[in-house]
Amino acid sequence: MKLIRTHLKKINKPFVKSIKSPDGDIIDCVPFHLQPAFDLPELKSRVLLNSPPEPLNGHSRTRMESSLKQKWSSNGESCPRGTIPIRRTSEDEVLRSGSISRFGKKSNTRSMKNSKEKGLHEYAIGYARGEYYGLNTTLNVWAPKVAPKGFSLSQIWLAADDSTDDLNTIEAGWQVYPSLYGNDAPRLFIFWTSENYKNGCYNLICSGFVQTNNHVALGGAIQPISTYNGPQYDIKLLIWKIFQI
Repeated sequence: MKLIRTHLKKINKPFVKSIKSPDGDIIDCVPFHLQPAFDLPELKSRVLLNSPPEPLNGHSRTRMESSLKQKWSSNGESCPRGTIPIRRTSEDEVLRSGSISRFGKKSNTRSMKNSKEKGLHEYAIGYARGEYYGLNTTLNVWAPKVAPKGFSLSQIWLAADDSTDDLNTIEAGWQVYPSLYGNDAPRLFIFWTSENYKNGCYNLICSGFVQTNNHVALGGAIQPISTYNGPQYDIKLLIWKIFQI
């Protein structure tokens, strides 16, 4: 437990405001320069934009944000300018992962194929190969029922060098992941790896992803959600390459 508490002190950063979400999550408003990304030595000396430039081809960042509603801000709560909302990690969440090294990480798909663990992994994908500088999507949001160790998601996935051990991916979407978050609510997530899943993590659980937005909490529950034969709700996502920061 001592190691876990030490790890939590590392990833749960000092905050200027704390928000209790209706679903029990704690959202901390962390100063921009104290977020986990800046634990990396190579980023400490970088001067980064507080806000990236607007994407090309008429995609409005404000319009994309307006499609996403989250429970933590449903009562009008928000994080002040100069901070970002970070979902606080609990001891129970780390314990469910089995180890600190596995917490918030993905398994290498190749190693999963050779694993002795039995399970069912069903998926449907659409893909295109080529040289791309960005992509956008609209994802219908649902709350599928899954087993305690089950998992369900809908995402966009940008990958490079997928035939080597140098696989790079950037992923974003919504996921239902009880063993990571503790319940079966659909949550906004991002994931990245630059070394075929040997590094990288979900959301802001490790260093590497720089967040600039003070309205969106990665890992935060999404609301409302679609219902069968009822109202349908979507989120809009856009990933694009910034050529100079």
